[in-house]
Formats: sequence, structure tokens, C-alpha cells
Amino acid sequence: MLRHSIRAVRHQATRALTSVHAAMPAASRAASGPWTMTTPSVLRHTTPAFPTRGFATDAPSSDATKHEFQAETRQLLDIVTHSIYTDKEVFVRELISNASDALEKFRHHQAVGADILSPELEPKILITTDTVNHTLTIEDTGVGMTKEELVMNLGTIARSGSKAFMEQLKTESSTESAAAVTGIIGKFGVGFYSAFMVADKVEVYSRSALNGAKGHVWSSDGSGSFEVAETDNAGRGSKIVIHMKESCRDFATPEKVESIIKKYSNFVAFPILLNSQEVNVVQALWTKPTNEISDEQYAEFYKFIANAFDEPLYRLHFKADAPIELKTLFFIGSSHTEKHGYARLEPGVSLYSRKVLIERQSPDILPEWMRFVRGVVDSEDLPLSLSREKMQDSRLIVKMKDVLTRRILKFLDERARKDPETYATFFKEFGMFIKEGVCMDFQNKAALAKLLRYESSALEADQTTSLDEYISRAAPDQNEVYYICAPSREMALQSPYYEAFKKTKKEVIFAYHPVDDFVMNNVQEFNGRKIVSAENAKLDLEDDSAEGEKLSGDAADLFTAWLKLHLEDKVSNVVVTNRLEDSPAVVTEHESASIRKMMAMVNQQGGMAMPASKHVLQINPRHPIILKLNELRTTNEALAIKVAKQIHVNSCMSAGLVDDGRVMLSDLNVLLEALLSESLAKKD
Repeated sequence: MLRHSIRAVRHQATRALTSVHAAMPAASRAASGPWTMTTPSVLRHTTPAFPTRGFATDAPSSDATKHEFQAETRQLLDIVTHSIYTDKEVFVRELISNASDALEKFRHHQAVGADILSPELEPKILITTDTVNHTLTIEDTGVGMTKEELVMNLGTIARSGSKAFMEQLKTESSTESAAAVTGIIGKFGVGFYSAFMVADKVEVYSRSALNGAKGHVWSSDGSGSFEVAETDNAGRGSKIVIHMKESCRDFATPEKVESIIKKYSNFVAFPILLNSQEVNVVQALWTKPTNEISDEQYAEFYKFIANAFDEPLYRLHFKADAPIELKTLFFIGSSHTEKHGYARLEPGVSLYSRKVLIERQSPDILPEWMRFVRGVVDSEDLPLSLSREKMQDSRLIVKMKDVLTRRILKFLDERARKDPETYATFFKEFGMFIKEGVCMDFQNKAALAKLLRYESSALEADQTTSLDEYISRAAPDQNEVYYICAPSREMALQSPYYEAFKKTKKEVIFAYHPVDDFVMNNVQEFNGRKIVSAENAKLDLEDDSAEGEKLSGDAADLFTAWLKLHLEDKVSNVVVTNRLEDSPAVVTEHESASIRKMMAMVNQQGGMAMPASKHVLQINPRHPIILKLNELRTTNEALAIKVAKQIHVNSCMSAGLVDDGRVMLSDLNVLLEALLSESLAKKD
């Protein structure tokens, strides 16, 4: 069960047996080969309940020999026990990982035809809780250890057999050896000693799988020495009996142990039986070929790992080789809770190494804006910390995140092109995360911009377009992508800024969320075309109408100068424009409404007033209001000034620059009073 290597003398015999095994008929090799545990269901075929196989835990049959830990080992043991691990519960994970290693090693020896003890024993990990004696027992039917291996592997920290075993197998070329290497979980050789975080005493009963080996028991209280004695009744494999400290007795309860198993070791390849009942019944689907997994299995697995009840909208199952070998299985659900005002979603992807949980909901695997993605990333080559709780190489983490992020973006782009209808459903539900990514993830901004979807003046209501599709419909000489931010389609169509585009039949994107202005400002450019707000577009219509009255020439110059004089605290300039059809005036060259709101929030938090900003007022020289105002200023300038100010306020409201409409009520009342007085005076 514990990490160790078969001694060199036995290794030579094993290599010889490999040649014999290779010469055996296929049927004979199959009979002695490794076990298979495949099933079409995501739930592993449950092993029937059976009793623990009866390791002897009575007095040893011979006198024990006492051994002292090496000086540096005692120091390291203290560090392992008190400093390396952040949570005591991980000792269960470590010991189960060791048990899995031992079973993998046994499978290798069985595959090469070694003369093994009790070949009929099924591969399994047996865990027993004892709430009376406050012990936890973890047992396996794996490769076991000889007396010398107990002394060598458990007497010296970091002399774990797993690492030595892997180095040994790398010198061999057989396919069985390669398979065994990939199945070994352990690397560091300190996992066993994590048991001393919770134990007053630890006993290890073990018997080597090679025929003729005797059983032995290793015991220690972790203080500085250990004893090894022979025992007659030990079966193949290893059994660890942990006598709990008084403060840690909850680790001897079945409820506590089951929750730890399901948290860390739920996908270990071998059955884990807790008090004779199998616990890890869900398969690690990410390790299986995609053609062996049904849609139902994927859906069931998604609900399990995401603790969800909805069906997955998308799934992405792939392997990557750079910067390290990765096996991944990602899901995107049908909905999320953040939109309902609940707390911010936690990261949804967990990190595994050889099917053992390293970090749940890791924040380092994907960027924060991808927190809607659920799934698993597993690697056999992760450079982990000594406690196997964190990745160590920060540069590798960045590279891995970059690879996975780009792969998901590529997948979404492919889905958007192949199945626009389903992607529209996705964007309606998760589009805010994509927009967040545009604003936060500069490195992937271009790829994210391709995923944006908006309504457009060229499409029917509720139909959306991508920026690529917009450009494909634009004239070759159009170098800009235009958009309008408005609360709804109706308000966008009625916007004075849309009038010029309507007449020239230029397409405009309609963006309805306040954050869209930030998004477009962050995109800035797409495929060589600038992203431009319709409010600030340098777009003027040709004056192709010779009919009707128009303010022009000196009259226009005098009128605009008069307006600028009386609005000098609000505007930087007043100009005549041909871009308007139905509106008397618009304001341009101003900050957007959404940016203005953000600035207001920042200033409010800092205790500062929002600074007033000037803009350009553009007037429609053909509009009746403008023509009559020009006449009024020569007959009743006081009233004309009030009307001019109201025209300016109305234009600011259209641009979203009036934060609170109530502030204009007093001026509006003054204007109404003046108009009524003027009307009554004419009657008299």
C-alpha cells in the first residue's frame, strides 16, 4: 500500500519473467493479465459488500526489532506533521493514494507474469472505522512490503517506493511498464507521515505480493523510533491502523471519512469500500475516450461535479500536450445564479493529479470571467508542492491557463458558427461573462470580441449579429462599425443619433445594457474597423433638398453665435449640421452616459462633485423649432433664451447626460409660465 519499490534482486527475476510472459499464448496472458472495470454507465459497477479480509492485528509472532529514525528524518517528520498540510483531513487522501499506488504496482507484476501471492484477491481499498476504539483502518490488496522495505521506505522520509518504482519502470520498454507508470499517484514520499497529524500511534501490517514472503508489522508513535516484527496472519498487501489522538477522534467516524473520500478520492481507479459499502461509484469520465461515453453519462457527470440540476448546454472533452499533458472535461450549464442577484459565482473547475483532487474550485486554472465553466483538469505531470495541495511553477500555471482559455474560446467560436441558434441561447444566458472578459482580458480581447452578439438596425427584433457578420454586410469603403447604446430597440430607433444612419441606410448595432459602452470602448477596433458610437460619428448628410425654408449663410452664423453666447457655460461650440431629420438639435463630443455614471460613482465615493463637461451642440437648420426660435430672439429675447436652454436640456436627455430629470423641472416651469404669459398678452 505504501510507496516503495521491489528490491533489485527481485527486479531481475521479474524482468526474466517478462520474457516468459511475452511468449505465452494470448489466451494465457489474458488469464493472468490486469483486471478491467469498464461499464457503459457513469456509475462504476458496484462491488458487492464483503467483509474485511482479516489481517492479523494481534501480537506479533516474533520479538520486535527497534529502529531509530534518522536525525533528518525526525526533523522532517515534525515538519510533515505540523507544517506542510493546511488541513488535517488530507491524510485520508494521501493514504488512499498510497493504496492506489500499491494496487497499480501489483497489477504490473501480475501483468508480467510474476509468481504472486493470492492472485484471486480482487483489487480494492478497504476502509474501516471504529468509533469505540477510535481507530481508522485503511487496507489494500496491493503489492505489499517485505521487512527490509518496511524499514527502508517507512524509516526514511522521501524514500518512497513510488518514486523509485517509477524510475525503475522508465528503464524498461514494455507496454505494461508504461501503463504502470501512468497509474502511479505518489511522487514525494511524505504522504504516509501525514497520518501522524491525527494519530497517537500508527501500525502498518504488510506482506509482499511475491510468493514466499512473510508478513510483518511496523509501528511507531512518531516520536523518534519505530519497531518491526514478524506476524503470521498478514495477507497480501498492506493495512494501516491509525489510533486517533483525542482531539481527532471525529476522523474515526464513518460520516467524516465518507465526506473526505468523496471530496478528494472519488475518482480513484479502484473500488473504495467504507465499512463494506462502496463509496466511489462515479467514474472519472475525463480519462475515457469520448466515443465510449454517452450523452446521458456526460449529463449525469456534469450534475455530479457541478452539484447542478440543469442539463449542460455545452461540453468540451479534450487532451492537450503543451505545456504539460492535460486531460480536461468542461461543461457550460443551461443557466447560472449570478443573474438573479445571488452571490458571485465561485470558480467552477477543480484540479486533479492522477484522479486525486489537488484543489477544488481552483482560481488558477481559468480567468475569473470564465467562472461559469464547470469541470475537471487532470495532469500526471503537475509540479505540486510537497503537500500536493498547490501547483508550484507559477510560469507553468500561466501557460496552462492560457492554453485552456484559448481552447474554450476556440470551441465557443466553432459552436457559434456551426449552431447559431444554440449559441444565441448561450449568449443570452452567459453574454455578460463574455463582455466582462472583453473588459478584463486584454490578451484574449480579439477572440472574445468575435463572440459578442447584438441586435442591429439591419435585422428584425430579437435577431442578433456578430461583428464579423456586420462587417460582411458593410460597404467596402466603410471603415467604422457603428453602435448606439439605448435602453431598448424602440428608443434606439427614435434616437436623434440614428437619423443620419436611417437615411443613408448604414447599419447600426443596438446595445441595450449600460455595460455595453464600456465593452465597445475596450474593443476599440475589430478586423481593421474602428468601433464608433453613433453619438460621436463624423457623419453628415448631403443637403440634397432644395425645398423648404432653411437657416443658412449669415443668418445661421448670427444664430449659432447667439446660442453659444447664452449657453457658454454648457457648450464649447454650436454648429449647423445636416445629419438630423426629425430632431431640432443633438449634442456631440461628450463622454458616454455609462462612462459618465461610472465617473459619478467614483467621485461620489471620493466625496467629490461630478465636474461639468462641455460639448458641441449641433442644430438642424430646417427644423421648425430652430427657425421660429431665430425669429423669437429678435422680438422676445428673454423668452427665446429660456427656449434655447430647454432645447439644449432636451438634447442632453437624448444623450443620457441628465442624471436626474427632476433638476430641469424648475427651468421648465419658468418656461411654461413665460409662454402662458406671452399667449395671454397677445389676447389682450
